[in-house]
Amino acid sequence: MKLHRHLCASTLDIAKSVLVNHRVLDHELAAAFEQNPKWGKRDRSFVAESLFETTRWRRALSFLVDSEETNSLLTAQWLLMGYELPEWHSYNGRPADEILAHQPLLADQPRAVRQSIPDWIDQLAHTELGDLWEPQLTALNQKPSVFLRVNTLITTREKAQAWLAENNVETTTLPNHPDALALTPGKMLPKALRLDGRIEIQDPSSQFISPLLNPKPGERIIDACSGAGGKALHLCALSNNEARIFAMDVDPKKLNSLQTRAKHARASEISPKAINETTPADFENIADSLLIDSPCSGLGTLKRQPDLKWRLKPAALERVRSIQAELLATYPRMLKPGGKLLYATCSILPSENQDQVAKFLKNRPDQYRLISQHNLLPSETGFDGFHASLLEKL
Repeated sequence: MKLHRHLCASTLDIAKSVLVNHRVLDHELAAAFEQNPKWGKRDRSFVAESLFETTRWRRALSFLVDSEETNSLLTAQWLLMGYELPEWHSYNGRPADEILAHQPLLADQPRAVRQSIPDWIDQLAHTELGDLWEPQLTALNQKPSVFLRVNTLITTREKAQAWLAENNVETTTLPNHPDALALTPGKMLPKALRLDGRIEIQDPSSQFISPLLNPKPGERIIDACSGAGGKALHLCALSNNEARIFAMDVDPKKLNSLQTRAKHARASEISPKAINETTPADFENIADSLLIDSPCSGLGTLKRQPDLKWRLKPAALERVRSIQAELLATYPRMLKPGGKLLYATCSILPSENQDQVAKFLKNRPDQYRLISQHNLLPSETGFDGFHASLLEKL
């Protein structure tokens, strides 16, 4: 296979913005696709795979090519993808044949190099997870599939699957996830279908969260960190639009996006609300259920966000831990006695998950009880890493 000069140049520009300037890969890739409408399906696939896999394997590629220069990392990735290097292409580091010859030597490198992770994350996660850490790394370095949640307010899983097939999107069902569909690995969902309302892109581990609240008709449910509202939309579907969902977030842009998504999804009982310092007092003892889908490190999502591991810093992790503790200290005020509190993150670190809940319970021994706790590990599920703790307010 041969490399095309203009695609290589464009890919290099995006890679530099991600690896050097610490921009968000998803955003940069989406902008590039919008700016280059003439790129065909094969072109987009080449650019996306080059960027995601170079970012994912950055440290291992650096070992192979003996360079940290972005162009050299991309070159090593292209060689591993089976491309021939043309005469016009130059880079720093080992010759092509030596790069390929060094592949077997990766197995003898330290875990942080062969699994391509910053040292500090590797050390921290191993301290917290012990022998569980390496299988998580292996799972999180796999290429992700696209998973869908069927919106049961509009259709059934069987009908949605048939509709997708009519639009040349083949899917499979997933056991234990009644509303989930999986695309064939490597396949993407056309934008027109994403906006239809019949389906939402949502990882099965994320789909596991909202059903824990088992929403009932007439209940008032607060999603206190709703973002663009994936779980709030799921709660609407689970309650068949018969529970009132207050979707709160500090970012008005995300709430605006939620309003658009809710309209497409026919989720009529969502009430978006910008959260501020007085909100917990304003909504005191209002909620039958409270979901705190807390800000976190996001380490459970590295499969689909490999750039995150290079952007995350120790100080940022400390900040999110502090935010988690603060949310647990203040937001449960909005919950009625007898109500259910669901604390969730997309992290696999105990310090962000069960340890936070344990501290919360220790300080309120007579106010809450733990109902259930779930650590959804990527090595066991094949999906994103998530945590969920379900509590009752006494």
